[in-house]
Amino acid sequence: MDLSMTYEIIGYVASLLVAVSLMMRSVVRLRVINLFGAAIFTLYGLLIGAYPLTVMNLFIVLIDLYYLREFITSKGYFSLPNA
Repeated sequence: MDLSMTYEIIGYVASLLVAVSLMMRSVVRLRVINLFGAAIFTLYGLLIGAYPLTVMNLFIVLIDLYYLREFITSKGYFSLPNA
């Protein structure tokens, strides 16, 4: 398998992860899957020299990390409502 085919597969995997993330009902699950998709897209952009794609997806990775941290540190997010 040549290098360009490897890059293409990386791009397809990233696209698939981002698409799957948009089908999640759970916001946390959406953010986690989207984080992996955007991280792979960042790598893909670097490999093919598409720097606007790299910068945009790196920004998405940072956004996903920020909101995941907010979910984890928020005391009320994972608590059960009063009965």
